Amino acid sequence: MSSTEKTNKLGVAATNGQIIRLAAPISLALLIPQMSFFTNTVFLGRLGMRELGVNGITGVFYLILSMIGYGLSSGMQIQMARRAGENDQKGLAQILTNGAMLSVLFSLGLMLLTLWFVPILFGYSLSDSNNFELSVNFVYIRVWGLPFLMLSQLLCSFFIAIGRSRVLIYGSLVATLVNILFDYTLIFGKFGFPAMGFSGAAVASVIAEIFYCGTMVGIFMAQRLYKQYPVFNFRNFDIELSQRTLSVASPLIVQFLFSIGGWMVFFVFIEHLGAESLAASQVLRNIFGLVGVGTWALATTCNTMVSNLIGQGRRRDVTGIIWKICKLSFIYAVVVCVALLIFSREFLSIYSNDLSLIAFALPSLRVIVLATLIMSLSTVVFNGVVGTGNTLVNLTIEITCVGSYLVYCYFIISRWHSDLYLCWGSEFIYWTALLIASSLYLRSGRWKGKEI
Repeated sequence: MSSTEKTNKLGVAATNGQIIRLAAPISLALLIPQMSFFTNTVFLGRLGMRELGVNGITGVFYLILSMIGYGLSSGMQIQMARRAGENDQKGLAQILTNGAMLSVLFSLGLMLLTLWFVPILFGYSLSDSNNFELSVNFVYIRVWGLPFLMLSQLLCSFFIAIGRSRVLIYGSLVATLVNILFDYTLIFGKFGFPAMGFSGAAVASVIAEIFYCGTMVGIFMAQRLYKQYPVFNFRNFDIELSQRTLSVASPLIVQFLFSIGGWMVFFVFIEHLGAESLAASQVLRNIFGLVGVGTWALATTCNTMVSNLIGQGRRRDVTGIIWKICKLSFIYAVVVCVALLIFSREFLSIYSNDLSLIAFALPSLRVIVLATLIMSLSTVVFNGVVGTGNTLVNLTIEITCVGSYLVYCYFIISRWHSDLYLCWGSEFIYWTALLIASSLYLRSGRWKGKEI
């Protein structure tokens, strides 16, 4: 078989058309669960300002756990995309099978650590005892979905690596519909179920993650991908492969811990400002997630395409593909941000019918909209660095940027108790630093020749 034929199977081209074809399904797959978060926030906003605010804290904490899984699966995605570029189907299957075992072990360890650590963390960081009780009870339920989430993340990384990102939509759609149904049923006590309030949202999320995992496994089996990628040939846990995987993934895991951990510190500081600031910030976090969907999809596409191109031996095309994706991401961000600026009040009113809360959140929303424009570039460039496989560099960049972010948060929020819109100005600090550091590394050319 010629190298051209191999490229036609699993290799990617550096064209705008293929970028959009790969990113569009990822974008939709990310948008669907964001709609679930959106609905969850709307439901909890109807329960009260306290539940809405505490959902911000617990949501960010669970996001830290999920991003540890995402870091692990991203490390394996880099490896799988590289094997796809080399047309090594057996090697790709081995990474997937061993990765599933590694993901289960990781998730069980995280569950045990969380059950022990959460009361200590929230006991020291939260100033309100009612917020503490709600947060701990929520996380104690929510954490049981972690093994299913991490397996789903791995399968999503597999489908992205082989260029079948479209199937991500089906898993996300099933999970979102299930989550919305059980949110409504369990939060408010519908269809004969007890009204569980805030805890009902946690149970609904666990059920949704089980359905998500089942759907992704079902797609893999239904499409008979186990024949093309012989996963059942690798039944034993490969310690050496796991070590190689962790050498790529562990800097990403620590990187995401710093990244989302910084956001956790942000919300803890905001909790000290009062219930209104915390509730408004939870709404703003949800909006930030919605407007960033297209950008994050393009960033994931950039990660995969960079690794694939390097696997094909096309290192000279890497900076070109990153620049193309940056332009598409910025255009998307401009369109979304203009719409959000025009309809700011209308959008905020979806989350809460409290007019004072809407007016309070409005200046911060405008800050977030502007920060999104910088994010549209920096997250793509940063994922281009991730795709080169030099994850220690990613970690160094992340620590530097989060450090700057936390210094800003400490003085602006904790020490000076500034207005909320100035608190959210921390996003400018983080995304600008990320863009500068990532661009400098790519221009240096030190990523060339990195083997994974």
